[in-house]
Amino acid sequence: MANSNISQNNGVKSTASIAGHPIHPMLIPFPIAFLVGALLTDIAYLATADFFWARASLWLIGGGFITGALAAVFGLTDFLTIPKIRAHKAAWIHFLGNATVLLLALANWLMRLTEMTTPILPWGLSLSALTAAILLVTGWYGGELSYRHKIGVTGHTIK
Repeated sequence: MANSNISQNNGVKSTASIAGHPIHPMLIPFPIAFLVGALLTDIAYLATADFFWARASLWLIGGGFITGALAAVFGLTDFLTIPKIRAHKAAWIHFLGNATVLLLALANWLMRLTEMTTPILPWGLSLSALTAAILLVTGWYGGELSYRHKIGVTGHTIK
């Protein structure tokens, strides 16, 4: 007997996929973990004044920007090539919010490249906190796209 909670709507397949698996959701854990981790290492630096945490923040923000830009390429591919995605308000919030995250991460990273510790207060910590807050919102809307609107699903049902 089929589960009645499984929708008959098979959703929208991703155009940026490997063997039917969408690439964007495979990549997003990295920038999220790196950029939220940078907020935590900024707080650790604030609490300890240990240079290790300032350096960790620099690397995490750089890694978050690079992996976020890579994830954005595949998300943007789907956004631009599948008109049904652009019809959802959630997609626009997800897209614009994540573009903002990338700009904030780039600014935060560039600011720290020459001097790792001085920019942490107040701007670095503020940018890291704002980035993490925006990621909460954009992550929610990304989930809405996947789970509610079935964007980027493979179309297979559980039997």
